[in-house]
Amino acid sequence: MGGRDESVEVLERAGLSMVGDWDIEEVLPPPFARRHVVAWEAEPTVTVAADRPDLVAEINAQWHRLACEAGILDEDGVFLIDFSGNRTGRWFRVRLTDGWDLAAVLGERPGQPEFVTMSQAGDALVGATTEEYDVWLVAVDRLRERQEDAARAAAEETTEERAAAWESLFEGPKPTERLLQAWSFGLSLHPALPEDLHPLLLERSNYALYRPLPTKVVAAMLAHPNWKMRVMAAEYQSDITPEQWSSLILGAQDERRRWIFTMLAAERRAALPEDLCRRLAADPSARIRSEAAHLTTLPTAVAVALAGDPDDGVRYAACHAAWPDLDAGAREALMADADAKVRAAARLLHHRQHPMPRSVYETLESKARVLESSRLERDLAAHLARHGEDDERRALARNPRLDADLVALLGEDPDEAVRFLVSTRADLTEDQRAGIRIDFDPGVHHHELDWVVALHKDHDAMRRLAASTHPLVRRSVARARHLPPDVVDRLARDEDRVVQLFLAESCDDAPADMLMRVWQWWDGSLSTPDRPRSHPNFPRQDLLRHADDPNPRMRRLALDDPESTPELVERLSRDPSREVRYRAATDPRLSPVAAALLLEDPHDSVRHAAARHPHLPVRLLTRLLRGDGDAQAAAGNPALPVDVMRRMAERIGVPAPEGG
Repeated sequence: MGGRDESVEVLERAGLSMVGDWDIEEVLPPPFARRHVVAWEAEPTVTVAADRPDLVAEINAQWHRLACEAGILDEDGVFLIDFSGNRTGRWFRVRLTDGWDLAAVLGERPGQPEFVTMSQAGDALVGATTEEYDVWLVAVDRLRERQEDAARAAAEETTEERAAAWESLFEGPKPTERLLQAWSFGLSLHPALPEDLHPLLLERSNYALYRPLPTKVVAAMLAHPNWKMRVMAAEYQSDITPEQWSSLILGAQDERRRWIFTMLAAERRAALPEDLCRRLAADPSARIRSEAAHLTTLPTAVAVALAGDPDDGVRYAACHAAWPDLDAGAREALMADADAKVRAAARLLHHRQHPMPRSVYETLESKARVLESSRLERDLAAHLARHGEDDERRALARNPRLDADLVALLGEDPDEAVRFLVSTRADLTEDQRAGIRIDFDPGVHHHELDWVVALHKDHDAMRRLAASTHPLVRRSVARARHLPPDVVDRLARDEDRVVQLFLAESCDDAPADMLMRVWQWWDGSLSTPDRPRSHPNFPRQDLLRHADDPNPRMRRLALDDPESTPELVERLSRDPSREVRYRAATDPRLSPVAAALLLEDPHDSVRHAAARHPHLPVRLLTRLLRGDGDAQAAAGNPALPVDVMRRMAERIGVPAPEGG
């Protein structure tokens, strides 16, 4: 049994109807609720003998009685349910229908039920589980009070108990491969991981490669006997010296590996020594010579030589780099090359300076790039502007070399996409831009305009463009790191809220009141995480007044106030809102009791934050590390002692190295 639809089908067969939207319920999650029913210390409230002739009917009757007594069924008969075949990890909100039959359907076979039901308020549950000779029905009340009691008990640790808990991590069965991988992922990102442990983790986890590693670790990876480890270092680590690149590439005797390392050096724009560039440009392998043509430190004479290489692919790769230094004869030869790709690349470069006639254009197979960047003879450009296909006119609208009258003509094009492209051109006045009819959808993602970005340091240009009628122009202005005060003031009041968002994300001069407005609907993206809250101008004082604000986004801010207290952290860790609880879970003042409680939060993000909190009781932390929860997050917990990290890393170990 798998997803939601399959689970719904099972519940419908059991005589249950779905109620409302399928949201995450703000109650104890199903995996933690099940523990109250199946844990070794669980006690049955009612037992039903498995050999009863009316077994299914009796189980149903006893469940219904207990559910009513416990308040599981509300006045509308609505309750929450989870069952053994449900792999969604979520509760289903349901209501009984005529002919309901939980005991016959929600188990491996009729009369062997495995399910848990809970009140919508989350304070009581009744579950059914099958034992060897009986079916147990377990009723648990005061769930939230029991959680609090358990958290307080877990937080009462002595020094000896903490030491014993750490030691218990390495006792019993060996960790599974899956658990070792989770450890390696978590430890790889641990800020206090000792340098010498990195190599022990890299065989199982490449997470650590996404951040700069210590110099010694990078050197060890580049000299690693497993060539895949060398590739990962070359792909992800930035501080690789020219000498290390030389050793890496020249040490690869296998042609394919030498090609891969050369390709990575070209992609990363590595500064290779000139003698190495010359050797690669003379390599017997054509694909290595092709990659050599892309090297940033390739000598001019070598690039020119590669443009005459006997291999078509090498000539194509070298064409762009060599073109400025080729004489007329070499350029003519490339434009008449036997290979179509080489001819096309050479013609594109040639016609950036020399207008392309219609006779040449009509022979081309791929025309979009030509129309976007090449010089076109007047009659060809005029013909395409008036009679070209939609895709031709759209490409032409991007061409910076187009005559002004043809730009104006395309600005009145019947195709909206053509008009929009014209409206973003750099060569328009703002009056001309305002005269182009466009339909701008504020919800569609657009990249900032490169030509506006290039003017970011020109304050006069920014003033002019900030007053543009075109939202994309104003959005591009808002991406500037610094802007004059009058421009900031204008953009901070812009009717397009994405302009305000971009100002909050990119401009260090964004005003506090606007940052607070943006915060109420935006809390960061992948490219600018935690802005506007992390903006240097974001308000830091007088935030306690938001502690009881009806907007949870504002309640979060109360903990940023310098005068906020551990007591407020504790209170907000029990807030009804997930995002407020998450903020509390990341606060260094969070108590061990609150951290323990948040380990059973309905939301993954909050539970993961609690697993990483340094005040989490060690007995709970080691339970997570043994696989009873989020072992990966727990392995990144700052409270892990160095000797524990070392023992974990030693168990992760290193597989037998691959040769080469």
